[in-house]
Amino acid sequence: MSSRRGYGILNWFCPSLFFCCCWILFNAHPPFSGVLVVGLRYMVFLELFLQTAEKHFMVGHRVTYYVFTDRPADVPRVPLAEGRQLVVLEVRKYARWQDVSMHRMEMISNFSRQRFLREVDYLVCVDVDMKFSDHMGVEILSPLFGTLHPSFYRAAHEDFTYERRPRSQAYILREEGDFYYVGGFFGGSVVEVLQLTTVCHQAMVVDRANAIEAVCHDESHLNRYLLYHKPTKVLSPEYLWDERMLQRPPFLRKLRYVAVPKNHTEIRN
Repeated sequence: MSSRRGYGILNWFCPSLFFCCCWILFNAHPPFSGVLVVGLRYMVFLELFLQTAEKHFMVGHRVTYYVFTDRPADVPRVPLAEGRQLVVLEVRKYARWQDVSMHRMEMISNFSRQRFLREVDYLVCVDVDMKFSDHMGVEILSPLFGTLHPSFYRAAHEDFTYERRPRSQAYILREEGDFYYVGGFFGGSVVEVLQLTTVCHQAMVVDRANAIEAVCHDESHLNRYLLYHKPTKVLSPEYLWDERMLQRPPFLRKLRYVAVPKNHTEIRN
C-alpha cells in the first residue's frame, strides 16, 4: 500500500482511510444514507446507539435508521434531527444468536429488493452494541466498502480467521487473502450491498444443506466475498474498535465507533 497522511492507495487502486477528512467533496450532491441495525438480541443498546449517532454520524445529511427487530414495541423514542428518521422493520425471532448473525444477510437482501433500492442511495450495515464517539461523515461512502478488523489489521493473511474447511462456501485457501474485514461495519450503494448480501445468503443456504456453519458465521462469508469482489474503499480500525479488548495504537488518533461494555453470554442467552 502506498500512502500519505490520512489516505492510502491499496494494491488494487482502492483508497483506504486513516483519519481522513475529505467529506466536503460530497457536499455538492448530498447522499441519502440508510443505516441498517439488527437489534434482535441487543435492543438494550439501541438508545445509546441512536443518541450518539445523532451527535456524530452524517450530521447535516439525510439519514434513515432501519432497525430490524422482533420486538418493535421496545424501540426507544430518540429525538432525531430534521431530515432523519427511524424505520422499524419487524422480523422473526431466532432461537440462537448464531442464527441472528447468519440470517442478517438474508434480511438485508430481502429488504433491499422490497424498499431500500427506492428509498436511499447508500446502506451502512452496522452492529448495534456500539456507540459513535467521533465525527463520521460521508467520507466513508463508496460503491462498496469494508472495515479492517481491529484484531487482525496487522496480522499476516495466514493468521486470519478465514474459513479453512473446503466443505464450506466461505472457504479461502491458506495462501490467499489480503485483509480481514469485520462483520460489524460494511456497506456501499444499495445495488452493491444487495449483490453482496444475496451472494452471502445463498452461500449460507448451501452450507446449511451440507450441515456446516462457517467458523465466523456471516463474517466468514463477507470476507470471502470481499476477497473476490474488491471493495472500492477500505476503512481503518478507527471505524470500529473495542477498547476493552485491544490497546489503542499511537497512530489511531481517533476512535469513531467503539464497542459498548457488555456480558455477551448474558445477552445472547
